[in-house]
Amino acid sequence: MDRYRKWAWGLGIATVTAVTAFGVASWQANAAPSPGTPPGAAAEQPRVSDPRVAPEPATGTGSDPLTSAEVDRARKIAVIPLSGGKDAAGAAGPEYLSAELDAESGGRSAELYYYDYKTDKLVKQVVDLKTGKLAGSYSAAKMQPPASQHEVAAALDILLADPLAADLKDAYRAATGKELAGKQGLVPDAHVYTADAADSGAAQCGKHRCLQLVVQTEDGHFIDVNNIIIDLSGRTVARLK
Repeated sequence: MDRYRKWAWGLGIATVTAVTAFGVASWQANAAPSPGTPPGAAAEQPRVSDPRVAPEPATGTGSDPLTSAEVDRARKIAVIPLSGGKDAAGAAGPEYLSAELDAESGGRSAELYYYDYKTDKLVKQVVDLKTGKLAGSYSAAKMQPPASQHEVAAALDILLADPLAADLKDAYRAATGKELAGKQGLVPDAHVYTADAADSGAAQCGKHRCLQLVVQTEDGHFIDVNNIIIDLSGRTVARLK
């Protein structure tokens, strides 16, 4: 038995010695400079790409979305014949809603959408960006695309100036435990509202442009004014019944 123990112990020592020798040799091989590498040469550092976003081009190509510069150019051209219109706040000029590439034109043409509160019509202006000219103008009543942020802000102002602002103040107090002091701290959004047959108090919505506000506070409280409708065309406020 002692002989087997001595053999096993000797084998263990031999194994450890061999492994240690192999490890040292491997370390020396890895630590040694590779052939052709000058002594003292620094290792190549990893390269990091520039995280900054490249500037937006002034003009897009093909079916690329419109650039900011193209939208600005198109708006200046599109609004010239619409100067007699009114926006959501009653100022001169129609309410700008959105712009997109006219994919069917085969070139770089912009479709711009406006709402003219003077006539209560949606207006589409098509601008050929290559020629810099208005290529088409269309309008239609009772068409209500999503609201612009300017319209949302105008709707909130109309509500705050109306006696039904009391509903907003009550809802604010119920949600936050505080008194509403103006519109500071409110984060409004809105849905376009179209009346149905059962509506009472907002039957004109659809022909008129009306919004149903969705209001939150900056710290996330929801203010329930879902039954209040703001008629931007008539600048009136109604409570649904």
